[in-house]
Amino acid sequence: MFCFAGFVLDPDRAALHGPDGSIIKLRPKAFELLKFLVANNRRAVGKQELMDTVWPGIHVGEDSLFQCIREIRTALGDTERHMIKLVSGRGYLFTAEVSPRQEGPDPRLALSNTPVADAPAIDHVAPGHWLGLPKALVLGVAVLLCMLAMIFGVAVFSSGFGGISGNGRPVIEVLPIVDTVGDAQSAALAQSVAAEMINGLARIDGIRLVLTKEREPMTSGKPTFNRSDGADFLLQGELQRSPQAWTFQTRFINASSREVVSVAEVKLDASEPDQQRLASRLAAGAGYDLAVRLNKFGQTDSAPQAGAASVAIKQASTSINQTTHERFATARSILEKYLAEQPDNVDLQIALAALHLRGIQLAWYNPAESRAAENDARSLLERALKARPNFLPVLGTYCRFLTVTNQFAESLVACARALSLNPWDGTALFHLGLTQVQLGRFEDALATFEQADRFDTPDVSRWTWLLGAGFADLLLDRNEDAVRWLQRSIAITPGTGRAHMLLATAYQRLGRTDEAKQALATALQLRPGSTAANVGLPSRNTGSAYLEAREKISHTLIEIGLPAGDDAQKPDGKGQ
Repeated sequence: MFCFAGFVLDPDRAALHGPDGSIIKLRPKAFELLKFLVANNRRAVGKQELMDTVWPGIHVGEDSLFQCIREIRTALGDTERHMIKLVSGRGYLFTAEVSPRQEGPDPRLALSNTPVADAPAIDHVAPGHWLGLPKALVLGVAVLLCMLAMIFGVAVFSSGFGGISGNGRPVIEVLPIVDTVGDAQSAALAQSVAAEMINGLARIDGIRLVLTKEREPMTSGKPTFNRSDGADFLLQGELQRSPQAWTFQTRFINASSREVVSVAEVKLDASEPDQQRLASRLAAGAGYDLAVRLNKFGQTDSAPQAGAASVAIKQASTSINQTTHERFATARSILEKYLAEQPDNVDLQIALAALHLRGIQLAWYNPAESRAAENDARSLLERALKARPNFLPVLGTYCRFLTVTNQFAESLVACARALSLNPWDGTALFHLGLTQVQLGRFEDALATFEQADRFDTPDVSRWTWLLGAGFADLLLDRNEDAVRWLQRSIAITPGTGRAHMLLATAYQRLGRTDEAKQALATALQLRPGSTAANVGLPSRNTGSAYLEAREKISHTLIEIGLPAGDDAQKPDGKGQ
């Protein structure tokens, strides 16, 4: 056993015990990574060595490593990154003093002999250390976690997959990707795409994943495969290439009936030089659709949605860069009318709650209306959660609601829950990153936004994580990087005043004053009446590092012509 900083790591039982003796649950790969770092403490271990050790014989992207590192840091309460340090150009260094213990059992091990390395997620962190938040808030989060556990449950698919094997957990068999090109580049890409797909699917709660076994010996120089017994569904993939594009197509097949349940096809530019990025995006494009389909399978059917209500929802959910104040009011009236007629319609509840959030963010409500809209959105989402606790649209909107209303401890939980059902959900990653930004965890936020960009799903939200990455770089004073991210965001959705203001800040810091003033003028056209007092995100519950960095941005904007405004109005600072 290894002891460090009050923790006890027991490799034989695959168990990690906290300073209070309780078990800290880690996913298997995260546990293996921690074990290797602890065993090699005081030595900087390269990323490739870590991936070769934890994922032997499997090609995985660095995002798998980053996710395990973040999970371990959260489990250890290492919010300041003192225990696990990133050594530039060399890898990761575990800095805590480690002492092996071989004689006699540790008393805390009597609490439980249950192996925990195969647990799906962390459910405990060191007391008083979580995210550096106050102890009272940590206790509140603990209560919230218990409540969420009761609300969400664990059998995500039990209702929609009744009667299948595994007590309601569908068994999905991943077949080898068929490489129709046949050269070395496509073979390597197919292997990378398969690894990305498997890693993503393995993070989805409520399913069981099996891989087709290779049959020996090989014939004609090519491997042949044996299907596993007992699979409920088969996932079949095929990789193709034309002069213009790589195409990855997947088929999700009912194993017993051979019915093709869904088909997803992803096309990406064949000239993309970064093969790992290409693999991530091909896998994410297909994986995102599959996760959404799986989630729909796992839901009990709600009452059929009336045609008029469906039209109302589509009207209210128009593209974010096309919504105007006038259309917002019309959409709200339509949704409220149909919700009055169908009060239990979950889709209408979600749509109206999302519209309220839109109004809050764009300051289309006055302060009193904003408070009423926030309360109404909360009530709608709580009703939707009660009716469909594992439905991705509900969880995604709830994640967004908690982030927009600065309930950060709760939003971390809700966004992580949404990602546990669709790990390729860039929208949930954006809101998770926005929460990290406002807690002052700028590096973590940037990594989260970059992960969303690697996946690039869903398309409609692409501009958001590009904006988020630019914001994080600006807070880190990496202004040239911020310009690149923000320009990409504006190229997709040019109607966001906040993006132009952030771009103006980056330009000014780089000495490009004329461009800074032009960007600010564009922002003020999009958001007339903006001042330094009302353009920032709400400040309640935010970290001191964020408030300090935000103040620097405000000073820069005032320097190039943004009105200071009345400090008494600060902020709510809502707006896009």
